[in-house]
Amino acid sequence: MKKLLLIIAIIFAGFALKQIYLANVTDDVSLYGESNNAVDLFDLNDPRIRIVYFGFTRCPDVCPTSLAMLSGAFNQIEDTTLSQFRPIFITLDPERDSPEHSAEYAHYFHKKIEGSSGSLQAVNMLAERYGVTFHKTELKDSALEYTIDHSSYFYFLKPDGTLITKVPHTVTPDPIVKAMLSLSQ
Repeated sequence: MKKLLLIIAIIFAGFALKQIYLANVTDDVSLYGESNNAVDLFDLNDPRIRIVYFGFTRCPDVCPTSLAMLSGAFNQIEDTTLSQFRPIFITLDPERDSPEHSAEYAHYFHKKIEGSSGSLQAVNMLAERYGVTFHKTELKDSALEYTIDHSSYFYFLKPDGTLITKVPHTVTPDPIVKAMLSLSQ
């Protein structure tokens, strides 16, 4: 019985240490956006709730649909409520998506969406922190060479990076609007 309790304690301690580590990983995550300016995802001086979407600019269907739904949600929200949120698109393909290209892509959907890119290490750290799954899939006989298969969620984060809630991929803006209204003050 003592061995079982010890094993359980070790498992919980390991899990707790990982969560503490992931909660404090902010300094090593450098993202850049329009004009190659730094995008500080964890700026504690900015009280807005982040709405983060992970995707890539060459995505044929999921990313454009999701960002269109985010834009549609913004078009249904009053400006005073909208000002409480900071939408950020983070590319999962920093190899091809420069900060400038990511910003241009995000702005195509809505001028308020910040597009960003960073090192593959920074993207991997953020993806792990929020449970984003993605992997590169080679495309034989394609000019694209590869695609990025990925999960599709909108992550609502506090300024310190704490996850508040997440909304899965949707084909209507309604779930995003509902989340925004429930989180607005």
